[in-house]
Amino acid sequence: MTTAAPPQTRLRPVADGVYAFEQPPGGWCLNNAGLVADGGRSVLIDTAATEARARRLRAEVERIAPGGPDIVVNTHFHGDHVFGNSHFTPRATVVAAEGTRSDMAESGLGLCSLWPGVEWGETVLALPDLTFRDRLTLRTGGLTVELLQVGPAHTADDTVAWVPERKVLFTGDVAWSGVTPYVLMGSVSGSLRALQQLRALGPEVVVAGHGAVGGPEVLDATEAYLRWLRRLAAEGLEAGRTPLQTARVADPGPYGEWLDGERLVGNLHRACAELQGLPPGARLDVAASFREMVEYHGGLPDCHA
Repeated sequence: MTTAAPPQTRLRPVADGVYAFEQPPGGWCLNNAGLVADGGRSVLIDTAATEARARRLRAEVERIAPGGPDIVVNTHFHGDHVFGNSHFTPRATVVAAEGTRSDMAESGLGLCSLWPGVEWGETVLALPDLTFRDRLTLRTGGLTVELLQVGPAHTADDTVAWVPERKVLFTGDVAWSGVTPYVLMGSVSGSLRALQQLRALGPEVVVAGHGAVGGPEVLDATEAYLRWLRRLAAEGLEAGRTPLQTARVADPGPYGEWLDGERLVGNLHRACAELQGLPPGARLDVAASFREMVEYHGGLPDCHA
């Protein structure tokens, strides 16, 4: 279950002054991060789950921005995107949406208990120093990093980072690339609204929270999955099935090739609850849903963080 950060994991340029840190294949806790660097200033977008991977990311950032980033942005509160914060502080200021900070403080290091076999290393939770609502504009030399609050989507409070001069979009886990989306803690309808907002920006490069860097087709594929999910939930409710029962009889079609298909169970819990009137972002029983995902998968899902 455990792996060290592969030595080939590097920050690679996706545009002038903009870099992506891809952690293939993008499954549980193998998230992407990004760096925007220009004029001697730099912004890191998300970190990594384990000490080994965060140290690898730190080494890659210093290759491009000696001394490390000036700002670290957390797109949402999940551990794979925030556990590495402490490897960049106190030099870097950590920035997140206000709700993301409170969710981080509440959830703490709870993610580690889901996969006790993972070598998490020494993890110290570093909460954001600066929070915002709606939007915040950062500047690094001649480049702009616009932080846009778009949740509830993947969680109750999500942020994306948009670099308009390069038309590069870092979506956090609002969009996924060849990996099954996960909206149990957020919203199906909210995710669809967010994807429309992101498409309107006109991105040419899309760095999803998990999976390979792509273009606008990453947004399209995520939206198609969510619309299929909502239809599937409606059919399940009409047939009187539970989310787990609906998942078991579903034909995933092309989505059966995506990583971490067991997330369908959790997604159906959210989709069904919304169809029955639950507001976007309202809380569901995450632990119970995860147990059902384990049952559907036939064991604990793989985590190679």
